[in-house]
Amino acid sequence: MKKLFLIFIAILVSGAAIAKEPIDIKFDDGIYHITLKGDKIKKKIKVHAVSGLKTNAEVHKESGARLTVNAGYFDPANKKTISYVTMESQTYEDPMLNENLLGNAFLRKNLNKILNRTEFRIIECDSKYKYEIVPHNTPVDFACDMKYAVQGGPLILPQLRLEEELFVVKDGDKVVRESCSVLHKVARTVLGIKDGDLHILIITDEHPMDMYEVQALCKELGFDRAMGLDGGSSTSMNYLNKYNVISTKGDGAGRELKSFILVY
Repeated sequence: MKKLFLIFIAILVSGAAIAKEPIDIKFDDGIYHITLKGDKIKKKIKVHAVSGLKTNAEVHKESGARLTVNAGYFDPANKKTISYVTMESQTYEDPMLNENLLGNAFLRKNLNKILNRTEFRIIECDSKYKYEIVPHNTPVDFACDMKYAVQGGPLILPQLRLEEELFVVKDGDKVVRESCSVLHKVARTVLGIKDGDLHILIITDEHPMDMYEVQALCKELGFDRAMGLDGGSSTSMNYLNKYNVISTKGDGAGRELKSFILVY
């Protein structure tokens, strides 16, 4: 009886140890698949933006976060955002304040598509937290508070919104404009939601993908919703002191970025 009791305690302790690790990271064929499990970790995820630009590694070290990944789009010429960023329930970065965006005649003509690109949200409702992946103009449910959000795009699942979010412009069946290399094989940072958990894919230069291939992968993984973040040379991930992932398309230090997702 005593032996059975000890075995039972050992199982409980083992289960508790497993439950305390809400970040699961798998690496296969050039792709990091990060799963953020359970409800407790939802309160430990924050969106962060810097006044200028910094590398993912710099922000990871300064913030003390366990996990740091790159997030929204920005203009490297003037270091201003092209994506909305919400921090602590307040709009912190607004693309409408980017004069390069407003000063471009073509972009200004299609501003509604850019401003309504997909964003990732952390929503608080009745002291409970949940994730959303929705177009920016989607209203927040009544009595809920959007704690953190960062815009990226395009929406990948349930459908790919390349033209709707101005990542692709077509003249008939011919592509006449492409943004963010969505039709080319490059590194990617992708968010997915499945059964209430958040998934992050860091698709490295070892296995570059176009957005149609990313969509197929997200379907294979069973994501309910998925979206892209800034990718290519911006693709970055740091986890504790264990992983330091950057695109090899650069000087080896990692590209300087505007916004980040931090997990504590």
